Amino acid sequence: MGNTIKRLAILGSTGSVGQQTLEVVRALPHRFHIVGLAAGKNIGLLTKQIKEFKPKLVCCQDAGFHPSAEYELLSLEDMASHPQVDTVVIATSGKSGLSPTLAAIRAGKSVALANKESLVMAGEIIINEAKLSAAQILPVDSEHSAIWQCLNGETQPAAQLILTASGGPFRHHSAAQLKGVTAKQALKHPTWQMGRKVTIDSATLMNKGLEVIEAHWLFDMPFEKIKVLIHPQSIIHSMVEFIDGSIKAQLSYPDMRSPIQYALSYPERLSNSQLPRLDWSHINNLTFEQPNLDVFPCLKLAIEAGGKGGTYPAVLCAADEVAVELFLSQRIKFIDIPNLVEQTLEQHHAIARPTLGEIMVADAWAREKTMQFVSGDSL
Repeated sequence: MGNTIKRLAILGSTGSVGQQTLEVVRALPHRFHIVGLAAGKNIGLLTKQIKEFKPKLVCCQDAGFHPSAEYELLSLEDMASHPQVDTVVIATSGKSGLSPTLAAIRAGKSVALANKESLVMAGEIIINEAKLSAAQILPVDSEHSAIWQCLNGETQPAAQLILTASGGPFRHHSAAQLKGVTAKQALKHPTWQMGRKVTIDSATLMNKGLEVIEAHWLFDMPFEKIKVLIHPQSIIHSMVEFIDGSIKAQLSYPDMRSPIQYALSYPERLSNSQLPRLDWSHINNLTFEQPNLDVFPCLKLAIEAGGKGGTYPAVLCAADEVAVELFLSQRIKFIDIPNLVEQTLEQHHAIARPTLGEIMVADAWAREKTMQFVSGDSL
């Protein structure tokens, strides 16, 4: 490979993953160069990032943003497919990542994918497009990065994928205890620093369900061969079992910069003194337990939606996004999140093998339907 400088566009540069990607770039300026930065509403932070990294391409979705003549103002899709970009980091949350992900893939870019919803909503379309354009999808999630690293160098397919989950802040709560959970409590994750939406999804275990659907598409693995295991220490990021019963695991300190850097530097590994190392003198035990699907039904709902396929996963994503926002704005309780998602899924008339247009229609329908359940007090 030599010391080629990779030219990056970061979509969602002011979010949690975006900021951590920039930390990796800061530590390795001789290997990565920022060509594009895109953000939503955080104008103040985006302006600071532009000043520091001097990108040629900028996208901001806030009307109050005042552009400068020093860079070109583009849409997310145009930035993702721009000829001066080698790797696109999709670090936006929600459905806003779907269209630029497809644009990057159709342009044959390497796509470092941190946006769950893209693959969950339109996994089949994205994987097929990537095959057509020979675009590389590089997983950024720590769990998918771990599986990817475990599969690297293997010539035979895996027998089983084991996704680990921290269990979130309410791992030992009963269903009754979950009734009184506040947004402040739910936003305190025991091991990871993440954005608000992902942190709530981790607390409900919806996040792990979305990851199961992603793993199905990324690694071409049937749902029945993907297992979830609670591992509170978050040191083993996931495991792969092979046909001979051997299991490979990937371990590292729980820090998102590690999987981000691996996706950016692949197929190389780069030395980065700023990444924390595991201190084995402080690790007394690694424990595992089965997830409780009765207390955390979101995990079950997601796996079922993934198994049914069609437009079900898009509806799952949209209903969850609305429900999480309602919970964060204190309009519903924590335990109402799975109830709302389930009610919306039950009302859905799915389309098998949907087009992108049909996926977006299902998404819009689900958002409207979820809000109707709340305004109609039918919880």
